[in-house]
Amino acid sequence: MCYHLACLLAAWTIYLYRFLCLIYLNQTTIYKSLTTVMYSSTREIQVFQVSHTLVAASYIHMKMRNQCNYFKVLILCILAASTHAQLELGFYTKSCPKAEQIVANFVHEHIRNAPSLAAALIRMHFHDCFVRGCDASVLLNSTNQQAEKNAPPNLTVRGFDFIDRIKSLVEAECPGVVSCADIIALSARDSIAATGGPYWKVPTGRRDGVVSNLLEANQNIPAPFSNFTTLQTLFANQGLDMKDLVLLSGAHTIGISLCTSFSNRLYNFTGKGDQDPSLDSEYAKNLKTFKCKNINDNTTIVELDPGSRNTFDLGYYSQVVKRRGLFESDSALLTNSVTKALVTQFLQGSLENFYAEFAKSIEKMGQIKVKTGSQGVIRKHCALVNN
Repeated sequence: MCYHLACLLAAWTIYLYRFLCLIYLNQTTIYKSLTTVMYSSTREIQVFQVSHTLVAASYIHMKMRNQCNYFKVLILCILAASTHAQLELGFYTKSCPKAEQIVANFVHEHIRNAPSLAAALIRMHFHDCFVRGCDASVLLNSTNQQAEKNAPPNLTVRGFDFIDRIKSLVEAECPGVVSCADIIALSARDSIAATGGPYWKVPTGRRDGVVSNLLEANQNIPAPFSNFTTLQTLFANQGLDMKDLVLLSGAHTIGISLCTSFSNRLYNFTGKGDQDPSLDSEYAKNLKTFKCKNINDNTTIVELDPGSRNTFDLGYYSQVVKRRGLFESDSALLTNSVTKALVTQFLQGSLENFYAEFAKSIEKMGQIKVKTGSQGVIRKHCALVNN
């Protein structure tokens, strides 16, 4: 809202600037006309009048030019103000200089004993940004309206208590300054970096939302069983392209899943007790033998990237190429020529290149529909709307 008002004011100012400059041009023309008229009088009067007129015209010219310059500066200031309320690196440098270090220290202190938190926090960041933008709405508890965290895609999201603990530390340092949305974004980055994965820039200044809707989570968060068309649509809705889809899916190189997220691929893919033909048959056999022994298993966990669940590497792409991506959404990357080529490209490239490209995509994701300036609030408790 504030941004649009600034733009409207800027447009009005530009109009006023052009109007004043037009007056200036007309004034110059008027005084030039006067000098011509004066030549019809006697020479003495003519010289005096012309001289007087030229001085006046010169004075008007100077004043109006200064006015035009003044309005040029005003326009630039207004336009700057309209874009100032955006994310920026070091947003809390003055208002809470220790904020980012508090987050980083807490993450590094605990991640070594619970490395699986890295996958949980980056997943939380993803799920948050895909619903109403990166505004920490995923953290809100249900009230008279069911919140996002109660939606099926979020029932297995972990890390809520972890974020709350960081928030309490930051609040003790700087009450009412640092948003829960920024804490999610910073924690996701710091947790991945702490486990040896990529490090990316996290500009801050996000503000927290006050609305959280279960239905919106169901509609906007990609599901494990999503096909390519659905994935492409959901990502495009957030301003993300197919390259972002492949790169962000690469985060499946860490973490785990319950059998319930993919057991239909093993036991009842088309509703006839069959197996998903796009899943490697040997891999499916091993899963049924050693992991998900029946379709009703809802407790067994399976690594997304077997053997390196806590290592952020290229293993996920290797699994996908071998038709061993655990989810239908993983296999879906091979059903489109563009995403299939990208999977192969990243797999054959260097780890450093993957890290660099992943950083670009997650930085982009972290700025989806952010609330800044006067939008949103700074929630005192991440799970609750301020009184």
